[in-house]
Amino acid sequence: MLDPNDTRDVGPRVGTPLWLYLVSTTVAGCVLLGVSLFWLGPAKLQLLAAQPLIWVMLCMVIIGELRPIATPTAPTDGAPTSVPFSFALVIFYGLPVAGLVQAVATVIAGIARGHAAHRMAFNGAQYVLSFGVADAVIRLLGPDTNGAPWVPEGPHLIVVALAAGGYFLTNLVLVECAVAMHARSPLRTMLTKDIGQRLFVSGVLLSLAPLVVVAMTHSIWLVPLFFFPLAALYISATLSAKREYQVNHDELTGLANRKLLILRTQEALSEAQQRNHRVGLLLLDLDRFKEVNDTLGHPTGDRLLQTVARRLTHSVRPGDLVARLGGDEFAVLLPQVRDAASAREVAARLRVSLAEPMRLDGMDFDLEASIGIALYPNHAPDFELLMQRADVAMYVAKESRVGVDLYAPHKDRNSTARLSLFGELRRALAEDELEMFYQPKVTLGDRRVVGMEALVRWRHPRRGILPPEEFVPLVEQSYLMRNFTHEVLELTLTQVARWWFGGMAVPVAVNLSARELLDPSLPDVVSSGLRRHGLPARALRMEISERVMVTDADAITPTILALADLGVSLALDDFGTGYFTLARLNGLPVEEIKIDESFVRRVVDDPDGRVIVGSAVDLVGALGMRTVAEGVESERVAESVRAMGCTAAQGLFFSAPLETDAATTFLREHSGLPTGGEQRTA
Repeated sequence: MLDPNDTRDVGPRVGTPLWLYLVSTTVAGCVLLGVSLFWLGPAKLQLLAAQPLIWVMLCMVIIGELRPIATPTAPTDGAPTSVPFSFALVIFYGLPVAGLVQAVATVIAGIARGHAAHRMAFNGAQYVLSFGVADAVIRLLGPDTNGAPWVPEGPHLIVVALAAGGYFLTNLVLVECAVAMHARSPLRTMLTKDIGQRLFVSGVLLSLAPLVVVAMTHSIWLVPLFFFPLAALYISATLSAKREYQVNHDELTGLANRKLLILRTQEALSEAQQRNHRVGLLLLDLDRFKEVNDTLGHPTGDRLLQTVARRLTHSVRPGDLVARLGGDEFAVLLPQVRDAASAREVAARLRVSLAEPMRLDGMDFDLEASIGIALYPNHAPDFELLMQRADVAMYVAKESRVGVDLYAPHKDRNSTARLSLFGELRRALAEDELEMFYQPKVTLGDRRVVGMEALVRWRHPRRGILPPEEFVPLVEQSYLMRNFTHEVLELTLTQVARWWFGGMAVPVAVNLSARELLDPSLPDVVSSGLRRHGLPARALRMEISERVMVTDADAITPTILALADLGVSLALDDFGTGYFTLARLNGLPVEEIKIDESFVRRVVDDPDGRVIVGSAVDLVGALGMRTVAEGVESERVAESVRAMGCTAAQGLFFSAPLETDAATTFLREHSGLPTGGEQRTA
């Protein structure tokens, strides 16, 4: 049974506590074995090596190392069935022979099972140290045999039992210390985990050792007969553990399934409550995986999922749990996490691990993942709510294409506050609480107003004026989207008509989201609105975010072309924030490019910023389009972008978004336009 969550073959970093512990234990074991062999002497060692019994016992120990007694919590590394034979060697010959045979068997079995060198060395050393304790008990409490083989009888079996107890306790502490440091779990938790079952299994195996000793003294051929009862025990335990493993693990990837994830999360939450630390839950969804399944078939998709499972497992920290929830959805449990930044670091490693192309059947596959993060106790007190909120964060990450997102209540469409706000938003649409503010766009030469950008605000009866980021995402995820779009267009066109018929004929821009552009009825809505208000199409301009053009270009192109057919001009907003190239505008009726404020702010003090903006202005001009600088907040920035050839700008330096009356006043004072609808172009 493959356990992809087992990362014990990954070597610890040099200098870490785990590295120091493994090195010191290994050195101690090697020193003890070396001293005991030196005390035995080469002559006696050579004599023992000539005995067939030693080689038979070595074979039995190797077989036993390859066939451990599986348990549900340790399906691949339970108590080895080599214990009866190696402990019998401790009783019969003492530590030197038992330690050497066990060390050789550990190396051979480790190579066969693909264990790392540091793991084999530690395993051999902890066996030697554990047998050393057992040998010391026998030497202290048992009879003096003057170096001759010892066969325990009668009361001496109590000494054997005490030696077995010393071996078990030493082995338990040595192994679990390493596991606790590797998994970053409390030592007490690791020592007591399944202790009853481990005591029982180890007790059964160790109790066979005196019988093996008796068989060793009578006939060498009696020793291999122990293979059969041990094989029966191994098969029975393996079948039981396999059934338990299948119940708790995903069949395709071998990762934990939802049932085991719930169990481990509940254990982690209980421990976190006692120890006052955080627990993290990451939910991961593969982007575009469905395309692989639909195009190349499920067998290829399954192999891709297996590769993803391996990469995820080797990207998390020791002790973290990777689970597959179904399809292309995975979860990662962080039983201990310092803060949100640490959880984000894990998420970043997961995304990096998947970023490297995966090669299958001669093809390279590029996969990306969207990851949502929720923390206990910050975001949820139990598993169900933790999972739900990680799911919310994951879908926010997917929709916004940021890759990783931490749960935030205001982004949760299911949160109480959000549901309450949604109910109020329905009332706001019915009671005309939405208002349009307008930000002027001015020429950089004579500072005339050549356009306005309409920006929606919600005048909340209790909270005052709310910016769009507090309610527009909620609208976009609801059935209110169409009503909201109609209301924004109606409010804007009403004001545009007042300006145009009042002699201030400047175009007014309205921002459109992907959801609005995917509505096939949008061109008809715009057309009827223009007719109803008696406005020409050039009175309205539609601004489309670059991110929308990157993610949904093919889907929204028909709507864009239909709007252009009406005569409505189009502008590309937030240019530079995505991965959109101007070459992709070929065939699209875009007249204006608005350079994002994150670049514009840098033109004064950052040489790279100047190069980026200057190059964009030159390229846009060469393509016959206008350039507008967004977010201009100072005279120096305004002069810099004007010197680069930028035709117009908007920002706080010229004017903040204004209410209708203030915008009308500003427009009257700065437009310089003739009456009647004729306008000068910038």
